[in-house]
Amino acid sequence: MKRLVAYSSVSHLGLIVIGIGAFTSAAVTGSVLQMINHGLSTGALFLLVGVLYERTHTREIADYGGIAGAVPVTTALFLVATFSSIGLPGLNGFVGEFLILLGTWTSVHRWWAVAAATGVILSAIYMLSLVQRVFWNPVTREENRRLPEIRPTEAIGALALVVVMVWIGVRPNDFLDRVRPSVEQLRRSVATRKIATTSSWPSRALRVRSGQAPRGIPQEIAR
Repeated sequence: MKRLVAYSSVSHLGLIVIGIGAFTSAAVTGSVLQMINHGLSTGALFLLVGVLYERTHTREIADYGGIAGAVPVTTALFLVATFSSIGLPGLNGFVGEFLILLGTWTSVHRWWAVAAATGVILSAIYMLSLVQRVFWNPVTREENRRLPEIRPTEAIGALALVVVMVWIGVRPNDFLDRVRPSVEQLRRSVATRKIATTSSWPSRALRVRSGQAPRGIPQEIAR
């Protein structure tokens, strides 16, 4: 179970890298937001996996099954965190993934968006399969029928993360309006450096051809 949650982390980070590589405004903004989303959804999932492990002392999916009736609150929290992780509309994951895919599709690297969308679909398949097998499959161990429910202190921590997930999903501009200025400043800075590097290259090449070493390069190396 813990391993599958870790695989979802790899999927999130892959999307983030694709968005940064595309380097459009929407893609980079989505990548920054997805970093926050990753911390929320994956953090909540690992927290809830720890809650279950503390009660059963196993993380093997085959040792669970049918525990939704015994721990309905834990099930609800785990389900919301899973929906957030796979990008269900109305939750934070959807906003970040949509911006990354849209921004990448409008860049010169369109096929990256296709690969990313495939990864999103596969992530949804194995995460929903995890939920099905752990919470709703037939009970494999009788002690799972008497599994203790999540404690109030644990529920408060998970619920705080769920509230932020819903907040970002319903009102994403509360966060995006704070991210966009920094993203635009970064893109302008990179564009300026690229122009400066491109414009200075011909003059450097001429100095090397004439035997004059560019600043910081020994004369012997230039020759």
